[in-house]
Amino acid sequence: MSHSFSEDDKQAVYSAIYQRRDMRHFLSAPVDPDILQKLLAAAHAAPSVGMMQPWRFIRISDTAIRQSLHQLVEQERIKTAQALQQREDKFMQLKVEGIRDCGEVLVVGLMDKRDNFVFGRRTLPEMDLASVSCAIQNIWLAARAEGLGMGWVSMFDPDAVRALLEMPDDTKPIAILCLGHVEKFYDEPMLTQEGWITSGQLADVVMENHWQADKAHNAHKRD
Repeated sequence: MSHSFSEDDKQAVYSAIYQRRDMRHFLSAPVDPDILQKLLAAAHAAPSVGMMQPWRFIRISDTAIRQSLHQLVEQERIKTAQALQQREDKFMQLKVEGIRDCGEVLVVGLMDKRDNFVFGRRTLPEMDLASVSCAIQNIWLAARAEGLGMGWVSMFDPDAVRALLEMPDDTKPIAILCLGHVEKFYDEPMLTQEGWITSGQLADVVMENHWQADKAHNAHKRD
């Protein structure tokens, strides 16, 4: 007995996976509220360790808060560029977010009181972060299926974003998601298109029985 999807359905899943892009360029058209609700429902259907569902989503509808988020990202962008030293100038030429342009902005955070959940986290407490990442990936794939682009922005000071959004002290914002309509999807990852880094090869990240250092070191190539 087969539990596989139909051939068309399987192709649709793989198409969403391989055509998904981390988008930075958006059109200003609004996102249909019903579609946004479907994307959030897809996120909430993600697997999570111990069924803790540690994700929390804050929709940013206030333009002043959106602008403040952009400013926090810009501050970190400059610090990141400086930390890159010889690559600073090239980094500053990259577009790293679309907060002011996209139709919707969502801030994703880890829930408060996470230490109350021990199931699956006693030795790996970071599994709460892994669980939220699954929820974000669900939004990404569902958005691509709906013809919408999404970008994950991680350049910000978590404490500053937490304060801006009045989040409890034991929460942690981990992502600013830019979501919206796009003129076109990138043919390949934007950082590859811009010559920043090339995509790694599957053969370099799959090992058998033990760690193979030569493979691990070849996973990515920079210019």
